[in-house]
Amino acid sequence: MKALLGKKFAACHIDRVESHYGNIMIRGWAAGLRGEDGVLDISVLDGKGARLSVYVERLVRDDVNQMFGLKEGLETGFHILADRAVLDTPEIYLAFSDGKETMKKKLRVNVHSPAARLYYTHFSEKWQEDYDLWIRRQGPGRREAREQRRQKFERNPLFSVVIPLYNTPRPFLKEIVDSVLGQTYQNTELCLADGSQGDEIGKWLRRHYPKEKRIRYRKLSENRGISENTNAAVKMARGEFIFFADHDDVLTRDALYEAAKAVNEDPEIDVIYTDEDKVNSSGTAYFAPHFKPDFSMELLCCNNYICHLFGVRRDVLKKAGLLNPAYDGAQDYDLVLRCCEKAERICHIPKVLYHWRTHPASTAGNPDSKKYAFEAGRRAVQAHYERIGLAARVENTDLLGRYRTYYEMEKNPRITILIPNRDHGEDLKRCVLSIQEKTTYENYEILVIENNSQERETFEVYGQLQKEGRVRVITWEHPFQYAALHNFAVKEAQGEYLVFLNNDTEVISEGWLEEMLGICQKPQVGAVGAKLFYPDGTIQHAGVILGLGGVAGHIYAGFPGDKDGYAARLVSVQDLSAVTGACMMTKKDVYLKIGGMDESFAVAYNDVDYCLRLREAGYGVVFTPYARLYHYESKTRGYEDTAEKKKRLEKETREFEKRWGGLLEKGDPFYNPNLSLKKADCSLRLSGEKRQGKE
Repeated sequence: MKALLGKKFAACHIDRVESHYGNIMIRGWAAGLRGEDGVLDISVLDGKGARLSVYVERLVRDDVNQMFGLKEGLETGFHILADRAVLDTPEIYLAFSDGKETMKKKLRVNVHSPAARLYYTHFSEKWQEDYDLWIRRQGPGRREAREQRRQKFERNPLFSVVIPLYNTPRPFLKEIVDSVLGQTYQNTELCLADGSQGDEIGKWLRRHYPKEKRIRYRKLSENRGISENTNAAVKMARGEFIFFADHDDVLTRDALYEAAKAVNEDPEIDVIYTDEDKVNSSGTAYFAPHFKPDFSMELLCCNNYICHLFGVRRDVLKKAGLLNPAYDGAQDYDLVLRCCEKAERICHIPKVLYHWRTHPASTAGNPDSKKYAFEAGRRAVQAHYERIGLAARVENTDLLGRYRTYYEMEKNPRITILIPNRDHGEDLKRCVLSIQEKTTYENYEILVIENNSQERETFEVYGQLQKEGRVRVITWEHPFQYAALHNFAVKEAQGEYLVFLNNDTEVISEGWLEEMLGICQKPQVGAVGAKLFYPDGTIQHAGVILGLGGVAGHIYAGFPGDKDGYAARLVSVQDLSAVTGACMMTKKDVYLKIGGMDESFAVAYNDVDYCLRLREAGYGVVFTPYARLYHYESKTRGYEDTAEKKKRLEKETREFEKRWGGLLEKGDPFYNPNLSLKKADCSLRLSGEKRQGKE
């Protein structure tokens, strides 16, 4: 492990660092490698070696124990909490000792920054040290590479890799050229359009690759900019698929083999994209992997998450058009959007097949170096909406390269908010009052579904709420059955759109209904879910992931609500497999069309099942972080804490697994298979972890 930093007796890693109520919190693990008892002493030292006053909690980390062959149950994890003032010192070290030797890791802490972020001396990316080792084990070995070269596909399309050159440093040029020519899939060509000053690159290529017929090189009369230079390379290409790469990056040697394999499995593919990571300028360290979801146009309109490696069928590219210099800086984003608009089949290969090089001048290494590119990206998304005829406004966000869309409302449709309630009158009152006081959208009604309440105070609350004309109370006299209760209530709803809302919620964002409606009004969207917080500000719901923690779980549940999350997914609108019914908007006609909620799921999984049936019927399910509410969770029906409730949950779990077992086995399309299903934090999936999150 790189965490050893030259030491042999121990390994360590920092998982997460954050500001928390005026403190700095550090979480990670440290394992001794001498014998089975790998628990180390942990301390925080200043530059003089003096111990600083911090709180250290030890945690069991069986994933770490398994990694190093240690006994189960060892407390190799740690959680350090320190006051910011304590860490406000020039030098800080984490010290790990096994009683014989001590390993120190130097840290630099900026306690005065707004986010109070902690920066690592050697690494700045989450689980970097695990990842650098992990990625080196992923590529094909010599034997597998030979087998890939010998493989006889039914179809062997020519792949053209197009690269614009401009004063490219020779070491970088050699790496990218060799990475293309060294592909295990051999039916490739490399098209280079050179806008450099002088002919040195051409001479270098002729000297180093004198007999290489797969290289197609053209010296341009002048540097026309990245878009036109790339277009010149495209015009040289003869391939059935065109792949785009930058002149200082690197393809893994099996990148085009995996693309050829995908095309043979589905000959109708129009667009291909892969996962990627970053490599340092010397090519010695890999970090910041981007494990992407399958295609999501909603996410693509927030950020060019597709990026590298990107390939498109020649005839689709012809329909979409070449790169547009008007979007230089985000020309690839504009192209990806146009190609995805024209594509029928978009294939995501969930493997890191492209290394994006970082150096001071690159956007990868220094986003501030090309701020103009992010404004060009905003204009590219705006142009996308104009092409497809969708009335929307795109704005930049505080995150560079991340955009927010504001949709114009079509007409002024009525929305019915359905809230089940059994007693808990005060919770209901808080929920309804928060809607009435904070909601800026006017055309809505609230339908309270009374279900066997016993407390006099509850009915008094009903009376108070109904004095405001928007609230109606209807009665469901049967035992609590979430699906049947809502199927009954929908028939009473007057709105074109429905919002299923738990009584233990409280509105935070004033424009929550506009935000959800703007997305839900799209013809292809069937349901929209909100971002929900626990009262302490941690995440309760930011989307449902199939297989997470077993059958289905909430991503980032319990994590700080002010964080962006992995690949900024906590602050991005995105397609998902499912969202929670605690706050979900759907179209009434679509709800009725697919038969409402399945009443075989009395309490659990009915919302997830409904979302999956929506997707099965061709509708999208979308999460938005801009509709925000508190959720006090489970006050409506309590926890699964009785034998009867546990038995019912087990029955519904078996039914869900029976119905959706194929999808669970295949994996959630919007959650990369390289990410863990055991933890909700998008951490790296370890080698022993199966797709369903079970050993």
